[in-house]
Amino acid sequence: MRDLIAVSRIRLEASSRCQLRCPSCPTTSGAILPAIGSGILKFADFQALLDGNPGLRDIELSNYGEIFLNPELIAILEYAYKKNVRIWAANGVNLNHVKPDVLEAVVKYGVRQLRVSLDGASQETYSVYRVRGNFDRVIENVRTINAFKAQYGTEYPELLWQFIVFGHNEHELPQARALAAELNMKFKPKLTWDDDFSPLKNPEQVRLESGLEEVTRAEYLEQRGQDYAHRTCHQLWDSPQINYDGRVLGCCRNFWGDFGANAFTEGLNAAVNSDRMRVARAMLLGRHPGQVDIPYSTCEIYETMKATSRWLVRPTRLQGFQARLGRSYGRFKNVLTGRKTS
Repeated sequence: MRDLIAVSRIRLEASSRCQLRCPSCPTTSGAILPAIGSGILKFADFQALLDGNPGLRDIELSNYGEIFLNPELIAILEYAYKKNVRIWAANGVNLNHVKPDVLEAVVKYGVRQLRVSLDGASQETYSVYRVRGNFDRVIENVRTINAFKAQYGTEYPELLWQFIVFGHNEHELPQARALAAELNMKFKPKLTWDDDFSPLKNPEQVRLESGLEEVTRAEYLEQRGQDYAHRTCHQLWDSPQINYDGRVLGCCRNFWGDFGANAFTEGLNAAVNSDRMRVARAMLLGRHPGQVDIPYSTCEIYETMKATSRWLVRPTRLQGFQARLGRSYGRFKNVLTGRKTS
């Protein structure tokens, strides 16, 4: 059937627990507990998932918690490496408490990317939002990763410095960008989820220093007619979110309820193609009027789509082929010019 999907990439929460207390985070407030719970991905479940789904190629491990709080993380990374499954932590890590052997495993087993949450260039500024966090310890862990990368002769993991811009840290954008370059990290400014927490003091200066066209989510919605995070909805097709216990959540934003299917007990393909998941995908495309038992019925992104009748647009097969062709040409061009490819 046309609305069925076969996934090669998923999002799988390694740990929904976090040791920091970021003020606007639903993990801090406990809002995630009713639907997601507080737990960790078990190695036995991860092993069975990979054994039962040889078509899996990419797994994103980070979401509402800190992946490095999972005591079986080394075993998970090693098994993924043996199975030729690429591991990502592109949604974000705080990198505050990690043992050296785990940092070495991240490099040794080829984790593709770490997005490190660093909202400031000093402890004083960083800790305003990353409550309980230690800026110097995070920087030292980044340096340790770089040392292991040099030891193993690898470019992985790619390191990204994610800087959520607030009023209390906007003045440190230049220093953070410079330090990111020193640490061989890509610098990624990001809009806050909560425009009411530490609002910007000088939006035009932030626009200049960050390179962002819109500097608040409200401004983004006004200018573009879409929610800042609208691309998240594509995850229901391209990389569905699975909870640490196997329950299907659909996307990384959903902490309102699961879809009643379990990838560990029912099988991955069956779980991501359950009746409620298919209804949710149809809702996002504007092909279904919606129903209350679908978690996304109360999602602000979906509500914006309904209000504007601006539904999600999925790329056609031709567009997908053109995108793949463009990427292949880019890699070929890099080979000719001697540039590294990922």
